[in-house]
This record gives sequence, structure tokens and C-alpha cells, in this order.
Amino acid sequence: MATAQLPYDSLPEVPSFELTSSDVADGQMLPMAQVSGIFGAGGEDVSPQLAWSGFPAETKSFVVTCFDPDAPTGSGFWHWNVVDIPASVTELAANAGSQDGANLPTGAFHINNDAGLPGYLGSAPPAGHGPHRYVFAVHAMDCDSLGIDASVGNAIAGFNMFGKVLARATITPVYEQT
Repeated sequence: MATAQLPYDSLPEVPSFELTSSDVADGQMLPMAQVSGIFGAGGEDVSPQLAWSGFPAETKSFVVTCFDPDAPTGSGFWHWNVVDIPASVTELAANAGSQDGANLPTGAFHINNDAGLPGYLGSAPPAGHGPHRYVFAVHAMDCDSLGIDASVGNAIAGFNMFGKVLARATITPVYEQT
């Protein structure tokens, strides 16, 4: 299987900043809490704790996403998209991605993932398909709001982010079902 392009490789390069998690790490297997129960992979669909620092001073808001570029769809799979996170927020607790949005900061909201559900959907790659990468990204934005609502798709959200991202930080764990 060829390695799919990472989602930000074809976009203009932006500076990076620090992104940490007590739940996930670069190149490490996702814990079962971050694996999907909804899609029958035996997990819990709990979004990981994420904390960030060192972003540009002119940041006005953040967007948090999780993308699987290795999904066998031809276009990857968006597992999570939270927009309009206030610039004063520098951490999302574990399970901030609950479907009801109750654990999100005031003003922030989910865009439906590619399964058509709000919130975080854990990993569930097809058995035997090999390891998949899950790119958790925090995007520092130059605007207070993307000017969209929860009804738009992930492609439209990404389009509205284009040219407004000041910096981006990522953590990329992996998961595989054998």
C-alpha cells in the first residue's frame, strides 16, 4: 500500500508551535479510548486530551481537527473538526469531542465528521488494511470565526481556513486492526 499524502502537504507552509497530549503521541498506537466503538472496533470514541503553546501572538481563534489520510476512500477520512475555539483556550480535555458538544469551550462547535456525526469518531481502519495515521492538528487562526455553521462539510471548513492559518501543530499517532 502506498503512503497517502498528509493533509497539509499541498497547502502553503506555515510555522509550527507546541502540541502535547497525555493520551496520544507521534508514531505510537492509539489507546483503545481513542478507537471507535460506534464503528465496532472495540473502542470508546473518546477524543484525546490536547494542549498547545507557542502559537503566534496575533492568533484570534483555533480549529482542531483529526484526519486519517490512509482511509481507503480516495479522499481520506475526517474524524473530528472543532471550529471557533477562542484564542484564550489552550487545552481541550479528554472527551471534549463528545457528540453533544457539552465539553467544548463557549463559542466552539463541531462540524460533522465523515460518518455524518458530530464530535470525535475514533479510529476503525479495515482489518488487514495496515497501519493508519491519525493527524491531530491545532490550527492557529487569524480570525475570530470561520463564519460557518455546523451544517457545512469538512471540505468547506478547510476551504474557509485557507489563507487564514497563522501556524499549525500536529501529533500523528497510528492504529491498525489485524
